[in-house]
Amino acid sequence: MLRTPSGGAGHGTAATDSGLMSIGTVLNVLRDEFPDITISKIRFLESEGLVEPQRTPSGYRKFSAGDVERLGLVLRMQRDHYLPLKVIREHLEAMERGEAVPLPPLGGHRDREVVSETGEGPTAARIGRDELLSAAGIGEQELQEWESYGLVAPLEDGVYDAETVTVAALVAELGRFGIEPRHLRVMKAAADREAGLVDQVVAPLKRHRNPQTRAHAEARTKELAGLTVRLHAALVQTALGVRLP
Repeated sequence: MLRTPSGGAGHGTAATDSGLMSIGTVLNVLRDEFPDITISKIRFLESEGLVEPQRTPSGYRKFSAGDVERLGLVLRMQRDHYLPLKVIREHLEAMERGEAVPLPPLGGHRDREVVSETGEGPTAARIGRDELLSAAGIGEQELQEWESYGLVAPLEDGVYDAETVTVAALVAELGRFGIEPRHLRVMKAAADREAGLVDQVVAPLKRHRNPQTRAHAEARTKELAGLTVRLHAALVQTALGVRLP
């Protein structure tokens, strides 16, 4: 059963300076349970109103212990129950009103599971097209345009992996600054090259006969992906001469 936030400062409430954390510290705290978490993901959840950190006069985010626990709750509902953000928001609002909140069984519904070729069970969450449109807050025309530029793409059976929601939301956010999908092709190409480099490193492990070695390949892929994302962010900040909060 999912826990409600307890202890520390609650969502949207004040906390003493000594109890507040930077976004980098929050990232390190959450990584133990969520190895794939990134700063961009935390910022996206904030933009969706799922967490409301305080801001310093200079604009830096400061998270309370309650904020961090709330983020963990959101991430668990995504990972364990495959819930879209709209539904997660409704659950959080109901919990804040003190209402009982039934959740789907762990692992979600069968139509949201991806079964591996070895029959070892679900490996990732999947969402339908309508669910993607709703969760990302976009229209059919926008989605078609983004697909034409390769920014998002459905799987073979027409559904999308859950991370596509994050991609779609970030593309929409950049659009508010006048950055059009066609401008993002260079970022997609760079991401593909980075993914190819990671895949090249772990390919020998993936082909190994030992199942434990193949399992290690997945862990190594996640580790390398996290490092490339952090390096990419650092390089962009260095090139722009800015330090992101």
